[in-house]
Amino acid sequence: MSRSDRVRIGPRPLHLRTMPSSKTSRSSTHAAASKPAARKPVAKTPKGPPSHEIRIIGGQWRRTRLKVLDKPGLRPTPDRVRETLFNWLGQDLSGWRCVDAFAGTGVLGLEAASRGAAHVLMVEQDAVLVRDLQDNATRLKASMVSVQRGDAVSTLGRLPAGSVDLVFIDPPFDGPWFEPALKAATRAVPVGGWIYLEAPVAWPADALAALGLQCERHLKAGAVHAHLLQRTSAQSVPESAPTPTAPSTVTFAEGDTP
Repeated sequence: MSRSDRVRIGPRPLHLRTMPSSKTSRSSTHAAASKPAARKPVAKTPKGPPSHEIRIIGGQWRRTRLKVLDKPGLRPTPDRVRETLFNWLGQDLSGWRCVDAFAGTGVLGLEAASRGAAHVLMVEQDAVLVRDLQDNATRLKASMVSVQRGDAVSTLGRLPAGSVDLVFIDPPFDGPWFEPALKAATRAVPVGGWIYLEAPVAWPADALAALGLQCERHLKAGAVHAHLLQRTSAQSVPESAPTPTAPSTVTFAEGDTP
């Protein structure tokens, strides 16, 4: 048997072995490395009710921003109207007892508390808004502020006669609360006491006089008529008073328009 006919037994020589392609290996490794890792699903944070911010414009909490809820019919008194109102009242309300009836966002009551009011009672019917009012009072550490859920007119009617210095009345414009609230507020303040009223129309002098009130200041801002009323008579509030109607013109004192 010739040497060329012999059968080779044993491992093949290294130069004849099949080796994996380095290019294929590198490509596989690169593909594995470049493949993005599977992302874990992120739990979505449930959105709360829509909200926006209000700003306190005067007093110890000046420039403080507070988150308040957006709800149909809720109309926080604009900054410039509040500024004008407290210019009318004087910036220092130290020792005053106030009621923010139909409180809503509570911005009027908080402005009074910021300016030194001794006590501010906020009355609101909506349970969600009541919690919001309580949260903001807690954030401000406003120990002089009390929040009460209930009917504003009934609450005003239960207050001792002449027991508060200032009542804010800003009810929903599409409701029947204006006259009942004015009657109850007139009883709650003493002669010389103040009532702030926001309404869709200007209240004429005869309707106010029938309640023992006089309009000391008035302005119109958009669709809102703002009145600063003072109790001028100690006579009992009548059961009924003339219903106000929209006047053909509104007169503004110089500098009243915000």
